[in-house]
Amino acid sequence: MARAYGRFPPPYKGVCVKVDVCIIGSGAGGSPIAYELSNAGFSVLVLEKGKNFTEKDFSKDELAVSRRELFTPSLQEEQHVINQKFKDGTIERYEGAEYNWNFWNGSMVGGSSNLMSGYFHRMKPDDFRLLSVYGAIEGANIVDWPLSYGELEPYYKKVEKIIGVSGVVARHKFAEPRSSPEFPFSALEVNAATKWFDKACSKLGFHSIQTPRAVLPYDALGRSGCSYSNFCGSYGCATGAKGSARAALLQKCSAKIITEAFVYRLESDVKRVKKAHYYDKDMNSHEVEAKIFVVAAQAIETSRLLLNSKNEYFKNGLANNNGQVGKNLIFSGGGSGEGRLRFENLSESEQKELMQAGLFFNRSLQDWYEYNEEGRKLKGGTIDFLFEHANAVSRASREFYNEQGNIIWGDELKNKIFKNFTTSRVLSFEVFNDWLPTDECFVSADEKLKDKYGVNVGVINLWGHPQDLKVGEHLAKEAVKVLEKMGAEEISYSISASPPPNLVAGGCRFGENPKTSVLDKNCKAHELENLYVSDASFMPTGGSVPYTWTIYANAFRVADKLLEILRKA
Repeated sequence: MARAYGRFPPPYKGVCVKVDVCIIGSGAGGSPIAYELSNAGFSVLVLEKGKNFTEKDFSKDELAVSRRELFTPSLQEEQHVINQKFKDGTIERYEGAEYNWNFWNGSMVGGSSNLMSGYFHRMKPDDFRLLSVYGAIEGANIVDWPLSYGELEPYYKKVEKIIGVSGVVARHKFAEPRSSPEFPFSALEVNAATKWFDKACSKLGFHSIQTPRAVLPYDALGRSGCSYSNFCGSYGCATGAKGSARAALLQKCSAKIITEAFVYRLESDVKRVKKAHYYDKDMNSHEVEAKIFVVAAQAIETSRLLLNSKNEYFKNGLANNNGQVGKNLIFSGGGSGEGRLRFENLSESEQKELMQAGLFFNRSLQDWYEYNEEGRKLKGGTIDFLFEHANAVSRASREFYNEQGNIIWGDELKNKIFKNFTTSRVLSFEVFNDWLPTDECFVSADEKLKDKYGVNVGVINLWGHPQDLKVGEHLAKEAVKVLEKMGAEEISYSISASPPPNLVAGGCRFGENPKTSVLDKNCKAHELENLYVSDASFMPTGGSVPYTWTIYANAFRVADKLLEILRKA
């Protein structure tokens, strides 16, 4: 079992801990390395900024999770600055504490993988060679990966088995090659309304896909199966069925974890990182020496740490003599939409099917992962369909207005909430397409504003390429066709350049050219012999799927490279 702070003797002020590997961050990018290296017998220390929550801590308390942000830092103590660039070229500065705007995800052991919905799609072979296949786009820094799909495929397979991915392999024209014919775990139970979706897609000539999920359908891998509460996204899993880094990896390895440990600086000479400096919860400073340092603090925070770790050898930040740290930050392009399925349009048996409690919808479309427009081949994306989140608070909040847009209260509000809760369901969709990397979207460190640790806060400089909106709009219109064919009402969608904070990558892209990338093919910093970055920072482009599966897979790949190095030492 991974041991958290308090279960082994804590470090004392002034005493330097020495280990083989020091990992900063315990999410999907750091945990596979902790798992593999510690189980191979090497001493591994994980420094995690957040606390250690376990299954018993994960209730469905909507106020705590959705309104009081239980799993993220207080913005009065730790915030981000957001510089948003507009079409006319003007830039507006927003300080997170004032505008209640931040890009924190789960700050805890296992990171935001605890809070994911677990929609797992692999990237496609052409995602790894976006420039070669689809060509350059003006204003976008598109490059091919130094890694092929074939090289990463065995690790996608490894994730399926160790993290636990359930589903049915779909056969369609954009299906990626697989070395195994099926997923290791059968698909989760779904609501009967999926039959209507499948039928509508068939009439439209679309290929309905059963969405793969990093959720166990039954007890396996030393974890309990899904309880079908339907509280997945933004909530921790009380059964351990969800394939979080904590449940799937950290609880099954011998890595030591120090929680509430904020790493504020990495110390180096010209060739090697020497020490990690961190504060504990009482603001005592400690040091860790290691043969190898792995940074996996989440894309924005990883860049911030490197930028704030300046010294005489790296005056612009660690591993940043080429000025590339923080650059080419990417999110997921796209947006979301929805339609309401009402009892008035359904038979009595269909009404009962629609209101089946807990069961997932779990359907996706990838018919437009690539499409042609005006004679040019364009990269498209993925559309996931899901029921509206089970959160009663947010569901009730959307009923506050009548059809004329006027606020309502009393019996009128009560009756509207009751009717929509009991005689209809909202079917939503999420669009995932590439957020193209640009010079205008990057991470920097604020020159004046500091957090509670006295460290310069991260600045997220936002800009979305117009192509992202164009592709997202195309995909959303196709999704609307399915909702219309199903008989949904109140159909709407929104595609915008407003980035989702839980889908962030880039900032330390890997590549073969040290002048234009931060990391080499194996995610080692070009300029340092023992510094690796294994969270989503390495990704030069993101594909048109959620990132978590690829982050896991790449981290397992990096772990193999590190094992080779450590065994030779």
